[in-house]
Amino acid sequence: MGLALLATSRWRRLMIAAGFPLSFALSGLASGWSAVWWLLPLVLLAVAYPVRAWSDAPLFPTGTTALDGLDELIDLPAGARVLDAGCGLGHGLQALRRVWPTAGLEGTEWSRPWRLIAALRCPWARIRQGDMWAQSWAHHDLVYLFQRPESMPRAVEKAQREMRPGSWLVSLEFEAKGLRPHARLQQPGQRPVWIYAIRETRPGTGHGPRDHDSSVDPS
Repeated sequence: MGLALLATSRWRRLMIAAGFPLSFALSGLASGWSAVWWLLPLVLLAVAYPVRAWSDAPLFPTGTTALDGLDELIDLPAGARVLDAGCGLGHGLQALRRVWPTAGLEGTEWSRPWRLIAALRCPWARIRQGDMWAQSWAHHDLVYLFQRPESMPRAVEKAQREMRPGSWLVSLEFEAKGLRPHARLQQPGQRPVWIYAIRETRPGTGHGPRDHDSSVDPS
């Protein structure tokens, strides 16, 4: 139980703390079960969240209103191609659709079950199963990410290498260090949104981002 205090986030602390009492309860209830049944949860976890995806962000959904106001800071044409790289269950796609209902929304998800659920929840989006790091970002007008700090340097390198001038990189919560922020948006009770105009990106240069919240006129 004390190990839970060493976790870096509230959710991880809760999961670690709950693990011991849950396993203790199951050990009594399932003392007569075959060992095969104990392996079943691990198999299901491996199918839903493959080992190859462990270096990417865990399953934390984008808030419904987290991206509201992006259209006031980013002018996308109708039919623009918008990619949610690592779309999970589709929460980010739904938040993006609130902002750009006429955009061509796409998602990439490595987990086959998550991809299937996302496709059912977002039938208006084109969602493919695959590796977001292997998929090219060159043809998208905007790429949206909700990653983890450890994978952001890889995202920065990929954006600089593949995305064309005039396109946009948007990251929920975690800053893409090395890129110059165009703006920073944060709705009440939501995580910050970092906005990068690819035409402006120069590693380590420029001033800080403009801050925006729902009570401030972006102009």
